Amino acid sequence: MPTSIPVTAPPVVPVRDELIRRGLRLPQLRLLVALQDTGQVSGAAAQVAMTQPAASRLLSELEKTVDARLYDRHARGVTLTAAGLALAARAREMLHGLDEVQQQITALGSGERGKVRIGSVTGPAVELVLPVIRELRVTYPDIELSVHVDTSDKLADALTAGELDFYIGRVPDGMDTRAITLFEVGPEPVSLVARLEHPLSRKSDLQVADCLAYDWVMQPENGLLRRTAEAYLLRNGFNPPERILSTSSMLLTLAIICETNAIAPLARSAADFYAGEKAFGGRIRRLETAADLAVVPFSLIHMRTIEQSPAVKRVLGLIRQKIDIGKGTPSSD
Repeated sequence: MPTSIPVTAPPVVPVRDELIRRGLRLPQLRLLVALQDTGQVSGAAAQVAMTQPAASRLLSELEKTVDARLYDRHARGVTLTAAGLALAARAREMLHGLDEVQQQITALGSGERGKVRIGSVTGPAVELVLPVIRELRVTYPDIELSVHVDTSDKLADALTAGELDFYIGRVPDGMDTRAITLFEVGPEPVSLVARLEHPLSRKSDLQVADCLAYDWVMQPENGLLRRTAEAYLLRNGFNPPERILSTSSMLLTLAIICETNAIAPLARSAADFYAGEKAFGGRIRRLETAADLAVVPFSLIHMRTIEQSPAVKRVLGLIRQKIDIGKGTPSSD
């Protein structure tokens, strides 16, 4: 007895763009929406700037395209059928969506909308990027910002990988300087910070040597800020601190400072920010010593060959203005 093999019917693939293939056109949809708004063929024709005979012909072609009657005539004008109401509702949504897209395209072209990916080391993130973020939230709220705060070597890797539009930091060893554009900002002052009621806060004429009796919280050994602090100590005849807790976490650094007598070197702009009453409840203070401690100059860096979007150019321009104000020079933007 022969064995029957079941035959599986192929899946039904939904037909896409059927009305477009039948000849549906945007002027027909505009006219149908105008017909619903005015209730008259003549009024709809006037609204879309065409003659009444042309409007009647276009509506007739639309009915043939959708294979349905779209409106009924009566003594006062016309009334859309159920099919006409359904098509008009969707046409209105589509036309409104096209208007929104046009507004978005215009905003993208003018730099009023778009995504901007910023990288920064800690100090400039507080001193330069934060004020620009506050300004943009008011003046250009449709610009979407992302800010990545890290060390310069990691920011440089992210820039060359296309993950950042620009960063504020330093050029690490091994980076191809021919591929970047660099605008030098200046050195980054560093301050020693401690908790508000630290024993050293009661000492007059505070010296760096006084700080070395306490634990220090610093970056891992290859961190630029740590290398800078240790080199500063050596130049001034001091050995590095005997007890160092290494961490790359700013949050953990601040938490340790708040809860212990440990001391940490921080970018001065960050130190001033965290020492404010709104940050950490004003539980951190800047120690008045090592006033000449500073990290080598940082710069505004972006790729030379990548065309920047209008939004990126706008944000770069605002940051350049902040830099020029800080230098006391007129902005060239």
